[in-house]
Amino acid sequence: MNYNTLFFRAPRLLLCGFCLMGAAACTTSTPRLDANMGVAVREARAMQTLNPQASEQNRDPVLGIDGKAATETQQRYVDSFKAPPQTFNVINIGGSITGN
Repeated sequence: MNYNTLFFRAPRLLLCGFCLMGAAACTTSTPRLDANMGVAVREARAMQTLNPQASEQNRDPVLGIDGKAATETQQRYVDSFKAPPQTFNVINIGGSITGN
């Protein structure tokens, strides 16, 4: 038998082709994007931080609201979910019309 015919070489060629496609699928096609992954998040966090060295500097007071006012504000926020403000009905919206 002649084993050099295309009939006998086709499975080997297909196997080699699939192996090459599999190896190509494992490589990254976006090296610049991969190198800059997370840069936008780090930049946004840096822009939102008022004082990055706050933990190292104990002499500067925290700017903004004091502790008692912050605690009261937080408590009012939590209580607003326990007893939400009462809503009111606007005429003919969501109500029923009774005819006499």
